[in-house]
This record gives sequence, C-alpha cells and structure tokens, in this order.
Amino acid sequence: MPKNKHQAEHIIVGAGLAGICTAIELLNHNQKVLLIDRDIEERMGGLAKLSFGGMFFVDSPIQRKRGIKDNPDMAWKDWLSVAEFSKEDSLPKQWAKLFIHNTTEHVYHFLTDKNIRFFPVVHWVERGMFKRGNSVPRFHMVWGTGYELSEKLKFHLLNHPKRLTHLKILFNHKVDEILTQTGRVIGVKGISEITQESFIATAENTIIATGGLGGDIEQVKRNWNSDWGTPPNKILNGAHHYADGTVHFAVEKINGKLTHLDKTWPYAAGVHHPRPTKENDGLSLVPPRSALWLNYEGMRIGPTPLITAFDTRFLVSQICKQKKKYSWQIMNMKILKKELSISGAESNPAFRNKSYRQVAKTVLFGNRSLVEDMLNNCPDFVTANTLEELVHKMNTLEGNEDVKLHYVKDAIKEYDAQIDRGKKYFNDEQLIRLQQLRNYTGDRIRNCNFQKINDAKHIPYVAIREFILSRKTLGGIQTNLNGAVLDTKGNNIDGLYAVGEAAGYGGGGIHGKGALEGTFLATCILTGRITAYHLAGKNLINTL
Repeated sequence: MPKNKHQAEHIIVGAGLAGICTAIELLNHNQKVLLIDRDIEERMGGLAKLSFGGMFFVDSPIQRKRGIKDNPDMAWKDWLSVAEFSKEDSLPKQWAKLFIHNTTEHVYHFLTDKNIRFFPVVHWVERGMFKRGNSVPRFHMVWGTGYELSEKLKFHLLNHPKRLTHLKILFNHKVDEILTQTGRVIGVKGISEITQESFIATAENTIIATGGLGGDIEQVKRNWNSDWGTPPNKILNGAHHYADGTVHFAVEKINGKLTHLDKTWPYAAGVHHPRPTKENDGLSLVPPRSALWLNYEGMRIGPTPLITAFDTRFLVSQICKQKKKYSWQIMNMKILKKELSISGAESNPAFRNKSYRQVAKTVLFGNRSLVEDMLNNCPDFVTANTLEELVHKMNTLEGNEDVKLHYVKDAIKEYDAQIDRGKKYFNDEQLIRLQQLRNYTGDRIRNCNFQKINDAKHIPYVAIREFILSRKTLGGIQTNLNGAVLDTKGNNIDGLYAVGEAAGYGGGGIHGKGALEGTFLATCILTGRITAYHLAGKNLINTL
C-alpha cells in the first residue's frame, strides 16, 4: 500500500497549458486543487512552452484593426471543409462550433486580461489547396511566443491569492492508474520518478490534461492514418517527450472511450535537432516557399508542386505516396537566408524576446543566426557550388545513389524558365501560389520576389533533407460538452474529466481530419476553462 497519500477536491494530471488554465479557474472559484506533473518544475507548461504561440481567433480586435473582415459563419464553413467530419462525429462537431463562436471572447480576452499580447500582424496559414481553408488570416502570434504564454499563465497560477491554501503541485510524479470505487473515479495512482516510491491521490474529480501520443513514435506508427498508407521508416519526434499515452490507456482500462487516435497532425518538413534531447529529436521547418520540393530521387513532387501555407495534410499525403517517404528541398543561398524559418519559441528569439526591431530585421533580411546554426550543426543541410557536387553530397548523406542528377537539373531548368518568361505567363502552380501569397502584406515581405534557383550571384546551392515529424494527436479521450469523460456506451464516467490535447482538443476529435492551425493552444485554454466552470457549478458559456 503506498505510504504517500494526497487529497484534494480536484486532481489535475498534467501541468501543460490546459492543466494550468483549468487550475487557475478552479482556484478562482475557491476550489482546492492537486496538480500532478511528470516533468520537472522548470519545464512546467508542456509543449505549449516550446511552441511559436499561434492562436486562432475569429473577428478579433486585431483583425478588425487590420481591416480583416471575419465572422463565425465563415469560420465554421472553413472548419467543416478541413475537418471532413463523419456522421458519427456529433460531439467533435458540437465542440468545434462552440469553439469558433467563443474563442475570441473566452480565450483572446482571457489572455489579454492577463497582460498577454499579440503581434499586430495576423498570419495567414492553411489557406486551402483544393478546398477552402482559412478564408482570411486568423493566426494570431503571442508576442513572446508560447514561452511567454506559458510563463505568464504559470506566474498567475503560482501567485494566485489562493495558492498557499488551495493549490498543491507534485512534480516528477508519473500517473499510471485511475482509481475507481463503486463505479466512480476517486483518484489516481502512480510513482515518484525521483524516489521511486508509489503514491495515491484521491479527489471528488480527476481531470486528465496529459497531452497526446505524439511523443511515442511507435504509438504514432501503430495509429498511422490509412489515408497515408504505411508509416515512414523514420518519423522525427517533435512532440513532448512525455506524450506517450500512458494515462490515455489508464482511462481505457476503466472503460473510457478513446477515439480518432489515427487522426494526427504531423508536419512534412522535419529536420534533426542540432542539439537533441531525445531519440530522433526533430524541429519543424516552415519550408522555404521559393525552394523546389523533390522526392527521394530528386524528382519534383507533383503533378501539383508542394508549397507550404496552404494545406499541411496535403503535403504529408503527397510525400507519403512516394516509395521512400522523405523529401528534399533545393534552393540557393539567397532563398535560404530570406525564407528559412523554424516553428517554435527556441528558433524565434526576436519574437520570444519581444523585440520589434529584431523582428523587422529578421523579416527583411532573414534569420542569419538560424541559417548559420542549421548549416553548421544540422546534418540534414548540405551545400555545394555545383549541382553535381550537391547531388553527390545528398547521396552521401543517405548512403545510396537514389538522387539522380538529371532529375534535379530538369526540375530547376523548367522552374527557372518560367520565371524568365515573366509573371504574365506563369502557369507553374508553385509560382502562381507564390504570387497569391505576395498579395498579402504579411507574406510578401517574407518571401523572395520570384527568385530563380540557378543564379550565379547566389551560389552555393543548398539541399535540405526533410522527414515527416510527429507533433499533435487530433483524437483522444471522448468527452461531452462539459469535459466529462464518456464510456464506450456514451455514458458519463462519474468523477472523470479530460481537457486539451488529451481530449482530442474537445470531444475526442474537435478537428476531424485536419486543422486550421492556431487552434491547438486556443482549444486547450477553452476546454480547461469550460470544465473548471462546470466543476464549480457554473457555466462559462450560456449556450451550454
């Protein structure tokens, strides 16, 4: 019998963004909380702390100020297009509509009331490739990145007026079992990963906020979506190192319903982290849009060429149609310096440090320090002064002769010839999309002005080897609109709740098949707030 016992009104398992926001709201309502996290205190905040901090809002004050006309009805149509919900997706669909109509009021203003600010230019991602995506820009970047977001909310939690009397936090504690009694959840059981002693914690309610399964690559492969065929041999890990599904499967053992685990949100352009902290540690590139995206043989992927900002799922699916499921991007040094970007707080010091001057310099002239770091320290970047030398280095890196020089030369020749003919005669889909991107000020200044690859003034050539990178799990523990976990028959499991990514960001799969981006952090906050209000006997949103 464990000698370490803890008790509270509410247990929250996971001190990431969803768990922190749930705890803040419970304390606001004078509830006693035990917050349990597997990580160390310095990393409190989970994956959100490492993120770029993009958040999805509809008809926000920033959009209005920028003259962007948005409304929930348009956002709802965009969401349905990308989600492709099935007839059985009743709860995810209800959560999605709830989120769209409330994200600005109950997430944006919740954050700005806590002195969290947003960059004044709204980013436009997931515009849609062959179907509608975001009809207008909605990606609001936290000024200070996800690091600032997590640190500010952590500060509010740890300095809450009820902190000393109503909040206890256990770090380095792994939960691996859900405790029940007479059909009701009464708490959790686990082990301290410092002392290796077991513990139990009991409460009236237990809230699961442990993130997804993307940090366990074997789990990712087992749940690989059938639309993409067999999983790639190598998938880089861009998720939290404790996102392994341990608590998901503990919930399943007590008959809780896990759903849509094959719905995931990987990224197409992962590279090895220059300073890895876990096996196959990866970073997610924002792929240079003026680069040519090639398959493992050096052929341009098509017939529709790949370009980021329109449809992440399409990028992943096209790469996964190849015999070998990794890819290359080829460019010259001008394109690399101007357009290379990496998603996340770590790779964006200008945004993280809240320096408008540095942001302007980076946008206008490129992130020189990032380019130098990746060229010098990431094994996936190779450079050469001739295409012959470049292809040789690409093949040496992979240890085979897969990349064919004539494929690479042909792709570059045809692309450059289109640019030489002039914008009036573009019929290359990548150039047409680039022209579309450059119509929006937020994108024009971040992209080259139709730069040829074969340009003697901007040699050396650069090739980047890119892998599929695991990140988010779109499915998870199924919940109702109050966050209560449902069993396999659709009934509430008394005393058990789930929020954030653990709950599939709401209902076990709020995104369906795909995301409009910026929706992950915002849904973590909204699901946590809604659930906390419900447990305090109140409604955050009247429509509930």
